[in-house]
Amino acid sequence: MDNEPKTYLSKEKYKELTEELDFLKTKRRKEIAEKLEYAKSLGDLSENAEYHEAREDQASTERRIVDLEVLLKDVEVVKKHHSEEVEIGSVAIVQKEGEKEKRTYQIVGSAEADSTTGKISNVSPLGEALMGRKKGETASFQIPAGEVKYKIIDIE
Repeated sequence: MDNEPKTYLSKEKYKELTEELDFLKTKRRKEIAEKLEYAKSLGDLSENAEYHEAREDQASTERRIVDLEVLLKDVEVVKKHHSEEVEIGSVAIVQKEGEKEKRTYQIVGSAEADSTTGKISNVSPLGEALMGRKKGETASFQIPAGEVKYKIIDIE
């Protein structure tokens, strides 16, 4: 058994990444091969900017393909769902201690986390503190300035 952490993705993110992988392996590789052939036809490769650019494109594309294949190899697709306790896929409505404003966060895997859209990773300090907690409970974690507490108002 390997120690690699499991990758959690929503159905939408999984679809987006598999489509990107397919595009890179088919259309993008073909485009780069055509660019390389054209650049080679221009002659001297040592000072051929088009050739060097195409080789850099090829290297970055191949790196991205490997990254996606590794990411998607051991992925668990999770659905947004209602639950009695916070888990990956849950949407938690929380209120920070001392504030009136309520915040809504969807718990996602780290590959999909994006705080600007309210998606936080299950391994982030807040995500980790919320995991397994129920409506009405308080989740807390430490930051350099001290302890931060969030009350779980609701779980969708």
